[in-house]
Amino acid sequence: MRADRAIVIVLDSVGVGELPDAPAYGDEGSDTIGNLASVVPLRLPTLRRLGLERIARMGGDPSNLPVGAFGRMAEASPGKDSVTGHWELMGLVLDRPFPVFPQGFPADVIAGFERRIGRGTLGNTAASGTEILEVLGSDHLRTGRPIVYTSADSVFQLAAHEEVVGVPELYRFCEIAYEIFVAGMGVGRVIARPFVGSPGTFRRTANRRDFAHRPPGETLLDRLKAAGWPVVAIGKIEDLFAGRGMTSALHTSSDADGMDRVCQALGDTPRGLILVNLVDSDSAFGHRNDPSGYAANLERVDGRLGDLLTRLGPRDLLVVTADHGNDPTTASTDHSREYVPVLVTGAGVRPGRDLGIRHTFADLGQTLADLFGVGPLAHGTSFLGELG
Repeated sequence: MRADRAIVIVLDSVGVGELPDAPAYGDEGSDTIGNLASVVPLRLPTLRRLGLERIARMGGDPSNLPVGAFGRMAEASPGKDSVTGHWELMGLVLDRPFPVFPQGFPADVIAGFERRIGRGTLGNTAASGTEILEVLGSDHLRTGRPIVYTSADSVFQLAAHEEVVGVPELYRFCEIAYEIFVAGMGVGRVIARPFVGSPGTFRRTANRRDFAHRPPGETLLDRLKAAGWPVVAIGKIEDLFAGRGMTSALHTSSDADGMDRVCQALGDTPRGLILVNLVDSDSAFGHRNDPSGYAANLERVDGRLGDLLTRLGPRDLLVVTADHGNDPTTASTDHSREYVPVLVTGAGVRPGRDLGIRHTFADLGQTLADLFGVGPLAHGTSFLGELG
């Protein structure tokens, strides 16, 4: 098949069942969509039309013919974080995981960071982002010390109230943290976590920013840009790829804003790649173990996807996928090691085509490289020939 434009939407954390190695990550039994569907009714007509009910444990009528191709993809890289997942989707498979610090970061390294920013810190522990605000938010207001925390992922997170540490200053602290923890120790990313409110009503704001490790190898984005194809990054894509391989970047404040930006890009970018991350299901609901909120957010996105289908042109290819899981029904508040969906539609895609289980997310990157004539990439097997 042929297309001049591909729109790839990454539904952050929408996994469809545990991978065989999930127990090694503490994720046995995780199934973001399947477990969610067992506790909350999921009204997702567009995603069902695209084939989600064929690959996820959510019930449905097997006689319904999806409008496009569908399958599941396994993660070949070690890890279950957004950086690793997005890199692999774009063709870069890692051979070793980023380091994690479940007991917190070394005290001497934290002391060096404190000297660089000119103030002490609080926390330095593995914690849920919302819970740590409840525990240390009041101390932060009193002392002005930013809150340091991590998770099961390789991440250094720095939280500060916007009226105590201004957002530009928090970003400056994170740039210093990047030098120490990412460039110096190989951590996957630093995340600025600004928040507002008062004790009992703290809430994180849309001024989050990720400072990610630079990709250690070539990605599809690099190939496309070098070949002269437009690459539009929407959401936190620019941060996850450290600004590499894109011709324009649009940050977003919510999934609704992200879909608005997609519609804008459809009018502004008639050819090339539009790569989108919709993060709310993960950040606002998955990490907070909120099944009802997670389901409601998916339903809102589903409605916007239905509208998007009506806007596709005859030379467009739409892909809906994910970067990892984050099952809100389990005790864990961390990401989960799961298969992700790959749902593909467009005028040239045969309805009901089963793509099976792909052995790496990089199959998507290889397929897009094939589509745009910039392959082959180092990893992945193209399924372009299976679509038509």
